[in-house]
Amino acid sequence: MAKKRKNSNYVTEKTEKAKIEKLKQEKIEKTKKILIPTAITVAAIVLVAALIVTLVVIFGDPDKKLSDVNDGFKVTHHASITVEGYGNIHLELYGEEAPKTVENFVKLANSGYYNGTEFHRIIEGFMAQGGTGKGTDSIKGEFSSNGVNNDILHVRGAISMARTDDKNSASDQFFIVHEDSEHLDGNYAAFGMVTDGIAVIDEICEDAEPTDNNGSIAKANRPIITSISIHEAH
Repeated sequence: MAKKRKNSNYVTEKTEKAKIEKLKQEKIEKTKKILIPTAITVAAIVLVAALIVTLVVIFGDPDKKLSDVNDGFKVTHHASITVEGYGNIHLELYGEEAPKTVENFVKLANSGYYNGTEFHRIIEGFMAQGGTGKGTDSIKGEFSSNGVNNDILHVRGAISMARTDDKNSASDQFFIVHEDSEHLDGNYAAFGMVTDGIAVIDEICEDAEPTDNNGSIAKANRPIITSISIHEAH
């Protein structure tokens, strides 16, 4: 009796289906191999981005570095301002560029005048102002619009003297620039620069709750200056 032949078309069709199924499976596996690393990469990118944001919030924007435009001036003194609950602000003072201003600031600091005074006027993006304006003699304003050559610029971290409309009214009140304020150049007596601790100013400005448009801070909310120490440069 002759053997029954398998339907060749059926075999071919079955084989083709198997091939198609195998190709589908291979494609799925290949897609998995691509998608899984991609998903891991995306997750890693998200984590790194989150970490950067966290660091910026905690330590401040790393791109907000201090300018070096005032680096060429001779340093005559180093100052350290200790702010209660915030930390230390370290500065260098340029006594040759603003001699009377530096002499006055150094004298007051060494006498303990600033101990217990406050940052009473704070405007985020502009400056934080300390001192009292009481009981000290006024000094000549050392800036170009008052006939004195002073090339120190009011960039982020510069320390300068506050005054009234009278150009020679500065006494003890000083301010530290939070963000570049070129409009002050030539009209206020800058006399030094923060070298370390600008993050303290960032935090003070961020925490400030002014009671008016002039940056006035309520007595209970004013950051307290514990002390200002001075060291002559060698």
